[in-house]
Amino acid sequence: MVKSKVTSAVGSLGEYLKEQRVSAEMSLRQLADQAGVSNPYLSQIERGLRKPSAEVLQQIAKALRISAEQVYVRAGILSPDSNVGGSVELAVLADPSLTERQKHSLLDVYHSFLALNSRVSDDPMAATEEEPHPEENPDAHPAQD
Repeated sequence: MVKSKVTSAVGSLGEYLKEQRVSAEMSLRQLADQAGVSNPYLSQIERGLRKPSAEVLQQIAKALRISAEQVYVRAGILSPDSNVGGSVELAVLADPSLTERQKHSLLDVYHSFLALNSRVSDDPMAATEEEPHPEENPDAHPAQD
């Protein structure tokens, strides 16, 4: 079930990228050169055989002069709901000092927090954690006069 979702997302991403390339009147080779990826790799992305990293998607979007955010939505990396996340997700994805695995881990944690907060706002009784009061928090430092 999950694999078919990923495969269809990658396939539609490839179709989208190919449409964008054709509308930009670029050859596969031109786009590959401008994006800094190999011609065969780009071909595999367009055919839905490869799932590119966020970094590669950003390079392709830049070469096509389209929004990286839109490409991330098509790839299933970002939520299409513009009210959810967005800038945090883009900041994580754009950080060159993080590995792809670290980026995905951070985004997974971030999305779990959003989901938890959504459940809590829908049902205040579902809150399992309360913010500690300063006097109860052993890590809090007393105010100094």
